[in-house]
Amino acid sequence: MDETPITLKGTADGILLKPRSHVWATVLEALEQALKEAEAFFRGSRLIMELGNRELTQDQLASLRALLMRYDIELWAVLSENETTVRLVRSNGVLTRLPKDTEAKKSPDDVLPPEQQALFLQQTLRSGQSIHYAGNVTLIGDVNPGAEIVAGGNIIVWGTLRGVAHAGAFGDEETAICALDLQPSQIRIAGYIGRAPDGRRGSAEPEVARIEGGQIVAEVWGRRG
Repeated sequence: MDETPITLKGTADGILLKPRSHVWATVLEALEQALKEAEAFFRGSRLIMELGNRELTQDQLASLRALLMRYDIELWAVLSENETTVRLVRSNGVLTRLPKDTEAKKSPDDVLPPEQQALFLQQTLRSGQSIHYAGNVTLIGDVNPGAEIVAGGNIIVWGTLRGVAHAGAFGDEETAICALDLQPSQIRIAGYIGRAPDGRRGSAEPEVARIEGGQIVAEVWGRRG
C-alpha cells in the first residue's frame, strides 16, 4: 500500500502536519481532503508543520497559507532544520520554535496529548446533532441517522450506532469504532470509508470496526484473545 502523503496529529499546541510526499501539490491535495472530511473539527484551529531538513519555497508557503485561510486555520509555526527555510518562515512572521512557556501555562487537562484524553457522554444523538472531540469519545446512548461523532481517537457507542462515526480524524489508522449494535450510515477511520453491510442481521451483537488490509473490517467485539 502506498505511503500516505501526510500525517496529521492533534497536540496540545495545535494540529501537527508532517508532509511525507516530496511533491508539494500532493501534500496540499491530501491536506485539503483531510480538512474537507472533518471541516467542523479543524475550523478555527492552528497548525504546526514539521519539515525536518526539507526546504520550503515562498510559493509553497503562500499556497499553504491560502489553503488554510479557506478553513479559518492559522499557520502558527514551521519547525525546520533547514536554515533557508527558517529564514523564509521568520521573514513571513511565522514561528520556527514553539514557545517554551506553553508548558507552564497548560492546565492539568492539557498535559495529556489529545489522543489520551477522553470525552464521556450519556445521551442519545438525534438527527442534526454532532460531537467533535480531539481525543477518545465514549457515548452511552444511541447515535440516530443524521447524527455524527468525529473523534481524533477511538469511538465507543454503548448503544446503537446508525449515524456517521469518524475515528482517527487526524489520520491515526490504529483507532477503532465500537458499538453494541453497529448499523452506521457511514463509518470512517482516518482516511478510510466504510458502510454497514446490506441486509438485516438476525440479532444485534457488539462489534468493533478497524482497518485491516487497507479496508475497514468489522468483527465481533472481544473476539481477539
